[in-house]
Amino acid sequence: MRHGKKFNHLGRTSSHRKAMLSNMAASLILHKRIQTTTAKAKALRKYVEPLITRSKGGTQNDQRVVFSYLQNKEATKELFNEVARKVGERPGGYTRIIKLSLPRLGDNSDVCFIELVDYNELMLQESSSTGRTRRGRRKKKKSSDATTQTAASEATEENKTDEDSSKEEN
Repeated sequence: MRHGKKFNHLGRTSSHRKAMLSNMAASLILHKRIQTTTAKAKALRKYVEPLITRSKGGTQNDQRVVFSYLQNKEATKELFNEVARKVGERPGGYTRIIKLSLPRLGDNSDVCFIELVDYNELMLQESSSTGRTRRGRRKKKKSSDATTQTAASEATEENKTDEDSSKEEN
């Protein structure tokens, strides 16, 4: 019985699945973004996020454990040098899955991008440019804004009084 065993087998044997996830994790670390099916991306997320968390430790034992999973020296170096430094402050959630609208032409499967969160410059620019949070309250207007608004309202009142006086004269 398989009580409590929830991971997706992806229609592969155990050795094939481990090799595939290892290769995909190495590609994700080296290229920062890969395109794959949604099921594989979800399985890859569960595979690669503990490795990134372990890379934040930076000890030699952590490097050996990660290398045993990845079997790729360049990906391990990249993970411990660049990626771990960039995600050091993040408590988790190192990957993002972006689903694409059109299915794959060959077999009609759902396709998506999986990427490392801190490496997508477009998303980082959008989040920094908005400057508002979801739960933020309205900010009170600054005193300089309030003075310009009162000056503008006084000017419109003067224009109205000038118009009213000109109407009365006619």
